Amino acid sequence: MAVLDLASGPLRFRTLTEREQQVAALVCSGLANKEIAWELGLCEGTVKQHLHNAYCKLRVQNRSGLIIALLDPKKAESSNGRGI
Repeated sequence: MAVLDLASGPLRFRTLTEREQQVAALVCSGLANKEIAWELGLCEGTVKQHLHNAYCKLRVQNRSGLIIALLDPKKAESSNGRGI
């Protein structure tokens, strides 16, 4: 499975831990939390915690906001604070 490489992305994405980057990339690939947990050998609750941390660091509120922030950073920055 191809995984989005966030380490070479914009500075704000490099604030995510390696695991948060892995989880976020798998979210962008369309996987559900259960699938991400299985793929990474984690509990589903741990995946949720990594997502929560990534949401806070990227200042988004949900999966959709996370995907927008990762795939279209300019749109995410202009929408920041407007409930994405």
